Amino acid sequence: MIQELFTTLFHVIVPLSLPVMAGVLLHRYKQIDIGPLVTLVLYYLTPVLIFERLMKADVSYHDVYVTLAYSLLSLLFLWAVSNGFGKLFKLSSSDTAGLTLISAFTNSVNYGIPLILLAFGQAGLDKATVYIVLQMVIVNTIGIYFAARSHFRIKEAIKSVFSLPAIYASLFALLLRSFQIQLPEPVDTGISMISAAYSPIVLAILGMQMMNVKTSSIKNKERVTFWTGMGIRMIIAPIISLICLFLLKIDGILHSVLFVLSCMPVAVNAGILAQKFHASPQIVTKTILWTTLLSFIFLPIIIVWVH
Repeated sequence: MIQELFTTLFHVIVPLSLPVMAGVLLHRYKQIDIGPLVTLVLYYLTPVLIFERLMKADVSYHDVYVTLAYSLLSLLFLWAVSNGFGKLFKLSSSDTAGLTLISAFTNSVNYGIPLILLAFGQAGLDKATVYIVLQMVIVNTIGIYFAARSHFRIKEAIKSVFSLPAIYASLFALLLRSFQIQLPEPVDTGISMISAAYSPIVLAILGMQMMNVKTSSIKNKERVTFWTGMGIRMIIAPIISLICLFLLKIDGILHSVLFVLSCMPVAVNAGILAQKFHASPQIVTKTILWTTLLSFIFLPIIIVWVH
């Protein structure tokens, strides 16, 4: 067990940590503006990566159905838990909204894709692709509802989804697959080159984003929300994941991949939504920082356990 843990640390976490550290150093000494890099990832690298994965992923319709069921069921449980703790501790509507964002959304794209590829290989990434695409849609629809609450507009959620090029890339890939159309080899090679640039760039951005988190202390009344969010994301969320996997009778590599992705740190997009809709952004960004730092310790243990 100990030997497997150190092997996982060396072969999975060390490669992931190097570009993250590069991002930290770039932010510390060059003060690089993250905005254009995020745009590059969102509108260029991510849609190409998703397109390539969906074109090449070895997934069945059964995998798609159970992954969709798992995503919605776990989301429902996490939403119920968050609201339950919000009522138990008599949190404000802003804190409850922030707590829901912390609990429900993980960094399954920026951090999850390279982690799954290193830990489970191409077969694992194939299984993860469907879940990742679903998470992108859910974050930009239900996530807006969780964050906005009182001034939610369904039209805004739908518009936000269809403003993401990754959605069109997904639909185009599914269309080509349904007609069994293969890309010309030079085009396929170019797409593979672009998608290969995804992991090192997004991990460097993650390092920069971690450096952007304010380290000022939170108020006493906000500590309950912070520690509750940490507890849900680090302890309760993995338990809920195992319950959902058991109820849906998911096994094999899909079981391992979905469980690891559900144990990821808080999604960076959760901080963006919290900032935009005033859903306790300071608390949300702090949980992003601390769950990400702690993930370098507990994720290797989880990977060894599921293996």
